[in-house]
Amino acid sequence: MSESLLILIPLLPLLGFLINGLGFPHIPKGAVGIIGTLAVVASFVLSVMTFNAFLANGSQPVTVPLFDWITVGKLNIPFAFQIDQLSLLMLMVITGVGSLIHLYSIGYMHHDSGFGKFFAYLNLFLFFMLILVLGSNYVIMFIGWEGVGLCSYLLIGFWNKNTSYNDAARKAFIMNRVGDLGFLLGIFTIIATFGSVEYADVFKQASAMQVGDPALIAITLFLFIGAMGKSAQIPLYTWLPDAMAGPTPVSALIHAATMVTAGIYMVIRSNVFYSLAPSTLEIVGIIGAATAVFAASIGLLQNDIKKVLAYSTVSQLGYMFMGLGAMAYSSSMFHVMTHAFFKALLFLGAGSVIHAMSNEQDIRSMGGLRKKLPITFITFLIGTWAISGLPPFAGFFSKDEILAHVFEHNKLLWALGVLGSFMTSFYMFRLLFLTFFGEFRGTHEQAHHLHESPATMTIPLMVLAVLSAAGGLLGVPEALHGSNFLGTFMSPLFDGARQANPAAFAATHLSHTTEYILMAVSAGVALVALIIAYVMYIQKAAVPASDRVEKSALQRVIYNKYYVDELYDSVFVKPMNTLSNALYSFGEFFIDLFVNGTARFINFLAGLLRKTQTGSTGDYVFAMVLGIVVILFWKLLL
Repeated sequence: MSESLLILIPLLPLLGFLINGLGFPHIPKGAVGIIGTLAVVASFVLSVMTFNAFLANGSQPVTVPLFDWITVGKLNIPFAFQIDQLSLLMLMVITGVGSLIHLYSIGYMHHDSGFGKFFAYLNLFLFFMLILVLGSNYVIMFIGWEGVGLCSYLLIGFWNKNTSYNDAARKAFIMNRVGDLGFLLGIFTIIATFGSVEYADVFKQASAMQVGDPALIAITLFLFIGAMGKSAQIPLYTWLPDAMAGPTPVSALIHAATMVTAGIYMVIRSNVFYSLAPSTLEIVGIIGAATAVFAASIGLLQNDIKKVLAYSTVSQLGYMFMGLGAMAYSSSMFHVMTHAFFKALLFLGAGSVIHAMSNEQDIRSMGGLRKKLPITFITFLIGTWAISGLPPFAGFFSKDEILAHVFEHNKLLWALGVLGSFMTSFYMFRLLFLTFFGEFRGTHEQAHHLHESPATMTIPLMVLAVLSAAGGLLGVPEALHGSNFLGTFMSPLFDGARQANPAAFAATHLSHTTEYILMAVSAGVALVALIIAYVMYIQKAAVPASDRVEKSALQRVIYNKYYVDELYDSVFVKPMNTLSNALYSFGEFFIDLFVNGTARFINFLAGLLRKTQTGSTGDYVFAMVLGIVVILFWKLLL
């Protein structure tokens, strides 16, 4: 594929941003939606062409230099793109799912006065995400990294007349900056250690280093801090549930295929570093497992349809990091892809429900919607089945593959993963049953306006439902007579890590019998959770109690998300506010006292000196004579 066509992949969304951004609000809504959507669809088509050309050329990585960028001493940082297995997979997911979200947004945001601005922001977001995954070095990755952080701020706070939405946008921006500091320190350490930031250069040098080298441990820890912020891992996860303040397509875009997967992408891209830093991998695995279980437990009692899905995203990201901690890089990428399908489907399905319910998001006010929203119900059911890890849909294969590698690596983490799988199935089917089954619990006005969403919204749901059902075919394991196409395709990415640390990649593989048992356990606990949810919310028709009803101590803790936000507020926000107020008072009293005091003193002296300027010639002659007398006496005395 030609270099010019490759450049068009990120440039087309940028062009869409410029046209809609500069033309807003003069371009008709119909044209805005077409321009914004076609820009991303064209990028998807070019990504498919690039993928086919890559396969035709023997799957050899290609670096496409665009121009010389930064040269400082011996450090040279070109602006170049890199095409390999990882960047191609991310391109396909970002532009493919992004195209469906843009199409969905035409119907969902049609009545919004900021329609053109919204599409401009979406296009800009995808431009930076494409730059992030296409860059051939860490500095270009950082440009895209910061760009998606900026766009997430703009999109989360899109409805900026609401103060709470603005607070959520600022929270996301600030918490990501905490992680980004770690990423920057990682880049600086890479430059200090290797004298370059180009992937090919630094990975080649790193492969010659010893396992557990302190420099590599420092680099991987710094990079992981960046990944924790962007991919919402403990303790930097609290921004992501609050990001639900943005329009639902934004939630689907951020939570499914783009921003939150950037941290996973960075760790997979840096697999040589991490394979040589086993202590860091242990930390990655432990934090991933803790996040998966912690976030899943919070999702058990949430009643906001989008908040349930938000904590589900945090939990699923934890699974991906569990896989990375076990060096199951391709398995984690597999789950990134399947998660993009079913989580985008679930968020867009939730948006369809919210659209029908006149912006109502509390599942306690829903019920019985399957009759009025049949397409939304069927597609949402497929997404729920997939994320719960039940066969034969996509989530079963990707989650099972991760859990199998984790079982081989650490039995305790595997047990935590199974526990998280149980909770995931329970809260997702709880959400499904309370939303679509039973009697309608909303208002008469809402019942009167219930209707299925327009085709621009339901078509993306149907496409994503097919992908959520069939996406697992990309990684069918040998135990089920598959070839695991994705694992084979990605294998060359890890050749450098294999050469650098062959012992880590020489682990014995599980027998088919063990794999069957693990599959049965994983699917079995999800099925048990489904049955429990069915008994509670279908047979017994239970409905979560009102917030005013007294809850048990444990229920209060979980419902209030373990009071982590309150803890952060007490530990970080309030002390910072107190310090700021103290410094302001200090500045107001002492600094203003000094500045104003100096001004008053000068005014006082000026007032005294002004009295000597009488305008009388006699006074001036007298002063001059007096001055001469003083000078003469002074000379005589000396």
